Amino acid sequence: MERNQLNDLAAFQIVADEGSFTRAAAKLGMSQPALSHAMNALERRLGLRLLARTTRSVAPTDAGQRLLRMLRPALADIEAGLASLSELRDTPSGSLRISVPKPAAGFVMTALAQFLPAYPDIAVEVVSDDSFTDIVAGRFDAGVRLGESIDQDMIAVRISPEISMAVVGSPSYFARRPRPETPHDLAAHTCINYRSGHAGGLYAWEFERDGRELSVRVQGSFISNDSDLSLDAALRGLGIAILFDYQVADLVASGRLVRALEDWCPPFPGFYLYYPSRRHTPPALAALIHALRWRD
Repeated sequence: MERNQLNDLAAFQIVADEGSFTRAAAKLGMSQPALSHAMNALERRLGLRLLARTTRSVAPTDAGQRLLRMLRPALADIEAGLASLSELRDTPSGSLRISVPKPAAGFVMTALAQFLPAYPDIAVEVVSDDSFTDIVAGRFDAGVRLGESIDQDMIAVRISPEISMAVVGSPSYFARRPRPETPHDLAAHTCINYRSGHAGGLYAWEFERDGRELSVRVQGSFISNDSDLSLDAALRGLGIAILFDYQVADLVASGRLVRALEDWCPPFPGFYLYYPSRRHTPPALAALIHALRWRD
């Protein structure tokens, strides 16, 4: 194998994953022309066209797809082997990338405030993303999600206490309309809709009481894909919002928000850190898992 061919193969996988020379070059820390030149050189060496290029996107050809199927496990094994070498160091080191939805950021940052000073040789990149990111394709070391939405082939570690949903509105809103007594009463209210990042549709509000589950589609004049904006809209009296209980606890205690349907919002397992099953968990990731693990 030529001296630069392994680097070019790794770069090819990133170009294919990103579907863009611009994004891939930024991730690799090199210029776009240099990356394009490297891919052209790889194609010439192999005598195959690996990437179909258009003005807007890049996609692997059939030959490129076949190469990717061979590359992914091989490069993953190389990464795992290199990571295992760090066990020979006295302290864990290296860089970690984790995908974290905004509502879980507080739990992660609380742990990182103690973790990073204790491990000066570890750098952690946190990417805020409310969509269901494929952490393997995105080259993340781990991700954070609600426990119920994690794929079964992942290892999951709980990082938060039990949480529940909270239906809230401002005192000024409830001065105009009575608080709902059942989820069906929401049909008569102005509600603040949330657009799901991973599916693109509007979130159906989920409730449960005495083992009975109920999903309700609500209506309103304000829609957001950001829980902070939904909270702000509720505080301004624009309607009723559904948020995590810990996001509104202080505001409810101070009287700035009023809860409703509390008996329809039972607790459920909270957020989990999840990561692919590997033969060797890198020491840096193992240390982060220990720091984030929820302890009752």
